[in-house]
Amino acid sequence: MAEIRFENVSKIYNKKDKAVKDINFEIKDKEFVVLVGPSGCGKSTILRMIAGLEEISEGKLFIDNKLVNNLPPKDRDIAIVFQNYALYPHMTAYENLAFGLKIKKVDKKSIKARVMKAAGILEIEELLDRKPKAMSGGQNQRVAIGRAIVRDPKVFLFDEPLSNLDANLRVQMRIEIAKLHKRLNATVVYVTHDQVEAMTLGDRIVLIDKGVIQQIDTPSNLYANPSNIFVAGFIGTPPMNLIQGKVINSNNGILFTDNSQLFKVNLPSDHPLINHVEKEVVLGIRSEDIHNQINGSEKDFVALSCQIKFIEKLGHEIYAYIQLQDQQIISRLKPDAEIMKGSRINLYFDIRKMYFFDTITGVCIR
Repeated sequence: MAEIRFENVSKIYNKKDKAVKDINFEIKDKEFVVLVGPSGCGKSTILRMIAGLEEISEGKLFIDNKLVNNLPPKDRDIAIVFQNYALYPHMTAYENLAFGLKIKKVDKKSIKARVMKAAGILEIEELLDRKPKAMSGGQNQRVAIGRAIVRDPKVFLFDEPLSNLDANLRVQMRIEIAKLHKRLNATVVYVTHDQVEAMTLGDRIVLIDKGVIQQIDTPSNLYANPSNIFVAGFIGTPPMNLIQGKVINSNNGILFTDNSQLFKVNLPSDHPLINHVEKEVVLGIRSEDIHNQINGSEKDFVALSCQIKFIEKLGHEIYAYIQLQDQQIISRLKPDAEIMKGSRINLYFDIRKMYFFDTITGVCIR
């Protein structure tokens, strides 16, 4: 078993700066959990606290129900893969893979067996005689991962391992890491600032901002049910469109204005916004839910007159950049959509896919 549990854990620098603020969550045995968020949000600090490379200022951290706050890294049965590979340049790939086992005084026969097994899993057998400078970035990363595998740890920690690779190689390595998790059947904690990596790899995602956990959920739930404006604006490519406005009346639905257009939104009678006479809100809608023609019942759509400011033709779809008052939003349209830059057309917003957020708290009102 390799469960990890945080209980009110904080990291404080200079006795006042909280890089991580009172986090509480549990990583299940054999789960692949991704910590994601913008640069400086605290995700790597959390990973380093698991590894024992960063001291915990407040709270308790458990691995396998064992309190590890004061346990040295070497006694935690974890392995960490860094973004810069951290390979010894004067050693061959084989020697790099074997080094940690030699330090532990594992016998040569066992070392060879474990190194060859890891090399087979990662398909790097032909690289074992090469030194890091004679290998590509992707090959070096495989060796770095292999060095973690040979230790056979309870927990694998990955700290932005693909950030130094080019785009095509990152895609390939994401697939390899996902396959590796299934083969090893181990607990994995993975840090990235790339939400595409997070969405494609994680069983669950822990989304962090300014040291605070914003939401913990599966990738699909995080996308479909954002708990607040930050989550809505961070998850998704492109991110959710967020339109500042207000509810100005209630009558069998709500009337919403963004100060350029007024339109009616039919909501269920028990929706929290129904009884508000006037309330500042942010309307959220995904780009794929804004169409150039009605796709279903008319009552489920709101038509807005929009000016097309810019078009990106991507082959399989078109991104249309729309100006609404002083706000720009994006619509993802089918590749055969007949639209022109500068033209003014009606676009249809799917009411069923609208979100409303409280302007002050940022919390989703649904």
